[in-house]
Amino acid sequence: MTAYLLDREGHELPRVDRAAIEARLTSGEFFWLDLHAPSEEEFQFLRDVFHFHPLALEDSEQFGQRPKIDEYDNFVFVVFFGAAPPPDEDRLVEVHCFYSHRFLVPVRQDDAPACDIVRERYSKRPAPLERPIALLYRLLDELTDSFFPALEDFDERIDDIQDEMLGGPNDAQLHEIFSMRRRLVYLRRAITPQRDLMAEFANGVRRLPDLDDEAERYFRDVYDHLIRVSDMIDSYRDLLTGSMDVYLSMVSNRVNVETKRLTVIATIALPLIVISGFFGQNFGFLVRHIDSPAAFLGLGIGMPLVLFALLMAYLRSRHVI
Repeated sequence: MTAYLLDREGHELPRVDRAAIEARLTSGEFFWLDLHAPSEEEFQFLRDVFHFHPLALEDSEQFGQRPKIDEYDNFVFVVFFGAAPPPDEDRLVEVHCFYSHRFLVPVRQDDAPACDIVRERYSKRPAPLERPIALLYRLLDELTDSFFPALEDFDERIDDIQDEMLGGPNDAQLHEIFSMRRRLVYLRRAITPQRDLMAEFANGVRRLPDLDDEAERYFRDVYDHLIRVSDMIDSYRDLLTGSMDVYLSMVSNRVNVETKRLTVIATIALPLIVISGFFGQNFGFLVRHIDSPAAFLGLGIGMPLVLFALLMAYLRSRHVI
């Protein structure tokens, strides 16, 4: 486990243990406890020191949940998603936060650059934090904004795949299109409920500790960013669908070209097959009349050339060649 403990002024405390946490709780001053990949022992630490509700602790240990905010007597439990750096497969990082006017405790299993960025900015503040809810807003805002670079990667890769398909479609491109569509589905499953959740706070439907009209304006900004992220996901899904249609169309065109080539080959071979079959028969006319080089050239070579010319003219009229 990696843990960071910061006080209200943003100073990182050297020790992160039970005594240090209890001292911060006893003082009543706001602090930030950042937990990365906690073990069962650390979760037990949250039970014994913070006395969080058992349902909140149970949810915090089980990752893979929907974005949500559960309200309890003296804190709220927040599940929020951000973008994870590559090579993470689904490009999602799930962050669980315990928040009140006295503390902010984010818990996560994967790397979350957004949490690190906000913590570093908080530690470099020139003045003490005025309102704890501002820190929660910055964390949620940074998690939301982390989706934009990830989606830009999708945009660039889609353009590359389309350019590659112009040079010739292959199975690897189709597999990557399906993989990207699957990842976008994962992103949409996280973004859609997250967007609806922020809409409730932006419109004052639900409340948070220390949330007032001024704070609602900032949460409306997070809501606006989530709408943009949702629209980008929808547009990239449409682009991937279009790329798949282009792939299937180019494969179909390639099949048509190969079919035309085979048709031409068969057409060229057909007169030869007919003539060879004809002369291979033991007709008395052929035996009696092909008795000189001129007759052989006329019947054996001239007739196939005439038939071939007629067939080529017919194929050109039908736009086969």
